[in-house]
Amino acid sequence: MSANAQSRGAVPPTSVRGAAMRGVVARPGAEAIEAKGWLIAHKWLLLRRASQLGILALFMVGPWFGWWIVKGNLASSLTLGVLPLTDPFLIAQQAAAGHWPYREALIGGGIVMAFYLLLGGRMFCAWVCPVNLVTDAAAWLRRRLGLKGGKVPSANTRYWLLGFVLVLAAVTGSLAWEWVNPVSMFHRGLIFGFGLSWGIVGGIFLYDLLIAPRGWCGHLCPQGAFYGLIGKSAMLRVSANRRSACNDCMDCFAVCPEPQVIRPALKGVGQDHPLILDGDCTSCGRCIDVCGKDVFRISTRFDRSES
Repeated sequence: MSANAQSRGAVPPTSVRGAAMRGVVARPGAEAIEAKGWLIAHKWLLLRRASQLGILALFMVGPWFGWWIVKGNLASSLTLGVLPLTDPFLIAQQAAAGHWPYREALIGGGIVMAFYLLLGGRMFCAWVCPVNLVTDAAAWLRRRLGLKGGKVPSANTRYWLLGFVLVLAAVTGSLAWEWVNPVSMFHRGLIFGFGLSWGIVGGIFLYDLLIAPRGWCGHLCPQGAFYGLIGKSAMLRVSANRRSACNDCMDCFAVCPEPQVIRPALKGVGQDHPLILDGDCTSCGRCIDVCGKDVFRISTRFDRSES
């Protein structure tokens, strides 16, 4: 079997695939660390953590220290008393409930919507959402413990739940989902102490760890489903532009929160270009980090070149 054939969709030899699943996948990125060094092999992960923790810090320094840089929460906020930002998912719920948002909320929602339409809706999940810290921790521990299998619901379940949330808002005339939304609960827990919030966030961790790998973000979260829908035509994309160099180590599949998005671009299944165009891609950059062959890069939807 030629190297080119392997790179375009042929199944690697059983011995190679088995070795990958037994060793490298348990600790993905070992080859990348050896080839690029630890810092470069974790660049995108470190940038994401800086983004997530930095955004949380902007919200927390107000109630904790009285420095009100940002007032509000991830659902609706005002930065420096000037810039309104509103979660479009919240506005969708308000509209379904029959409540017309305030002018500032609509402006803030338009700003956020434009940002994610341009750069990719699921970037919220990887670069902003604090629950991602929890699900990433569960995925890391699951790999380290060597836990296999699980009862994973259909990925379409999150879209059904998205519809249910909007119907529930319409029926009740309220933002019922926001009372149990893990993103909101995580934020409230940091300010007021966890209580019920701890139970919901801890339940997601245990669900992902013991029952369904990447179960919450990849199969259930209605907010992630919403952002996936608005980001389908986004400009920013991950490209497997050096897919001919792929050695089938499987590390990218092991760390990707939505591994089904990789194969069409990497293996040329159903498309002839190397771009990941699936709206479920979170643009987290972990496939770039863990690849010792530098197969992936951040690009745009207009760049379909290979090298």
